[in-house]
Amino acid sequence: MADFQQAERIFSANDGMLRTAQALDLGIAPATLYSLRNRGIIVEVARGIYRLSDYPELGSPDFVIVALRHSRAVISLISALSYHDLTTQVPHYVYIALPRGVKKPESPYPPLEVVWLSPESYEAGIETIEIDSVPVKIYGREKSICDSFKFRNKYGEDVAVEALKNYVWLPASERDLPKLFHYARIDRVDKVIRPYLKALI
Repeated sequence: MADFQQAERIFSANDGMLRTAQALDLGIAPATLYSLRNRGIIVEVARGIYRLSDYPELGSPDFVIVALRHSRAVISLISALSYHDLTTQVPHYVYIALPRGVKKPESPYPPLEVVWLSPESYEAGIETIEIDSVPVKIYGREKSICDSFKFRNKYGEDVAVEALKNYVWLPASERDLPKLFHYARIDRVDKVIRPYLKALI
């Protein structure tokens, strides 16, 4: 019983959620971990990720699971556009970006759609948001729009144009056109975006 109470305290000190490897590193024995699960004290939100059952449901479980499992993954493209309210598309995957040369992560859940970027493009525009006390890397509005133009032939030019249109309609205080063109140059789509932007403004 003391082991269970100590394990619960460890979970609570880590915002109620741990990966199996973290739990073992923090001194929770495998038998204790699985007993907690079998008793319903913790629940497995995804393979190898456990959460105290009396904690609130995860607000964005897919993003949280990706962040916990894949430290180099950055939420991108349609997933990022959806987060920023720049698209009406409903993502059927979690879209992530990785540096070129990094192997696609194995992920039975959530399903992933991966794009690989050059080091400069990968590093540009990363923001860190906190979801359910977990830091999640995601591209900001401007970089997400530029990426959607970069991959317009793969995911649809209409997606990119809609995102740009919704961005232009934002209040001026929420737009940063110099930043948009900065990322457009990095993604080599500034000449593609410019006529669309000219028509919208």
